[in-house]
Amino acid sequence: MTTSDPKADLRLYLQLARDALLWKLEGLSEYDIRRPLTPTGTNLLGLVKHVTGIEQGYLGDTFGRPSGEPASWLEEGAEPNADMWATADESREQIVEGYRRAWAHADATIDALALDATGRVPWWPAGRDEVTLLHVLVRVIADTHRHAGHADIVRELIDGAVGMNEGNSSMAQGDEPWWRDHRSRLERVAREASGTA
Repeated sequence: MTTSDPKADLRLYLQLARDALLWKLEGLSEYDIRRPLTPTGTNLLGLVKHVTGIEQGYLGDTFGRPSGEPASWLEEGAEPNADMWATADESREQIVEGYRRAWAHADATIDALALDATGRVPWWPAGRDEVTLLHVLVRVIADTHRHAGHADIVRELIDGAVGMNEGNSSMAQGDEPWWRDHRSRLERVAREASGTA
């Protein structure tokens, strides 16, 4: 029987999501990492900027360990949704390095505290703002994986690249004609099921 270290397990799954999210930027132009591909403007670099704030807040401020990093999206007068896209003068390198610093700070918080350590989420309502490190870690892991999934779809829309990581596409085997036929079949099934065939 093997023993497991819960904190190490949680960190592993958080790191897998972090790495997957950054991998989605690789090989793309400045335009492609910034361009909005959903009606709400979802874009790859914006997702990275957003999860940076998640880690700074939940695994920093919540436990009285502010990162000291600037968070332009929280400044007075910042426009709504400012954490979900990069301005023209915010470079890919700035956003990615800011994310790496945020996760290093978050990892230091994880290392320093026990899973049952308590903190307060400053932006949650009083009386419902106390959390444990375990609660926050599960929340951040879930949120980061959710956004990595968004990034996977956005990347597929850009150039067809899919997968969990460089060595694992997590997709059925098939070439471009196979996938085209598969998609057409699903479209026919959807129309048939809806009575519009």
